[in-house]
Amino acid sequence: MKTEKPLIFDAHLDLSMNALEWNRDLRWSVNEIRASEAEMNDKPDRSKGTVSFPQLREGNIGIVVGTMIARFTKKTNKLPGASWNSPEQAWAQTQGQLAWYDAMEWQGEITSINDLDSLDAHLVNWSNDPANTPLGLIKSLEGADSIISFKHLEKAYENGLRAIGPAHYGPGTYAQGTDASGGIGQKGRDLLKEMERLNIILDATHLCDESFWEAMDHFNGPVWASHNNCRALVNHHRQFSDEQLKELIARGAVIGAALDAWMLAPGWVRGKSTPESMNVSMENVVDHIDHVCQLAGNSLHAGIGSDLDGAYGREQSPKDLDTIADLQKIPQILRSRGYSSQDIENICSHNCINFIRKAWAK
Repeated sequence: MKTEKPLIFDAHLDLSMNALEWNRDLRWSVNEIRASEAEMNDKPDRSKGTVSFPQLREGNIGIVVGTMIARFTKKTNKLPGASWNSPEQAWAQTQGQLAWYDAMEWQGEITSINDLDSLDAHLVNWSNDPANTPLGLIKSLEGADSIISFKHLEKAYENGLRAIGPAHYGPGTYAQGTDASGGIGQKGRDLLKEMERLNIILDATHLCDESFWEAMDHFNGPVWASHNNCRALVNHHRQFSDEQLKELIARGAVIGAALDAWMLAPGWVRGKSTPESMNVSMENVVDHIDHVCQLAGNSLHAGIGSDLDGAYGREQSPKDLDTIADLQKIPQILRSRGYSSQDIENICSHNCINFIRKAWAK
């Protein structure tokens, strides 16, 4: 049965991390997952998750970019957060996450999208019978520290990797990320050259300012920002400045709006603020989408990269979002602000689909 809800392409979800590190069976409903975690307190978002396969389907979120993520942290790096003590351990972790995606594909829950043929086939199948079509998934690597050598990069590409964000949080092997500073250096330039050779998308998200501009100077392939908001609205270096956003727009990028509450409204205090106390809602998400559209002068470069359950849950999501199915509130808000049906389709899915088509047409 077809759905009247617009198709949504979510450009950033840490699905395999939730499955392996949070031990969530994403085939369960969100309510079932929450109930299973009711007595747990090892992570701040226990019993507050928002993402599962049934809720993706409920929201007509038919295509997602699913990450593999494993940060390598040197002894001298004191930044908090999950990480591994060697690139080899990080590589092994990404391979476990890949194995989970493969298992979900074998079970018929997802279908890998690696080329234009698989993209076109999935879009036809989802349009005709979304209830019985597996979720379309494009694989991405968030942070490149796990790439031990470029032979490992080639193997990852053979296994379906199609996008890489060179850095995550802190200093990295190939670039400097959020809460760090500095350029990409020779290792980063070498990585970008190999990515360009393999036609792997550069995800500029999390690159600090110096690494961002150096990457723009040394990469000529397709680039997007899968989950990144606007510094003009929330003044933090995790967000991109208007100058950076204009550079991405000029290169044909799509910028996916992220739903992490501290990125949506200024003044968030970690551990103290709540979505309710800060009045963070889906309207704030659309504010960032609208800002990208105003900079571009059209609706062709804004998208959705929710990052929901990216190590946070409802305690740090918009107050009017219960599950990821509520991404369908975005087209409703856009419509109320005067966006046309074509604009809404562009933002919800067409921009990312067209970006992929162009990137893979070579």
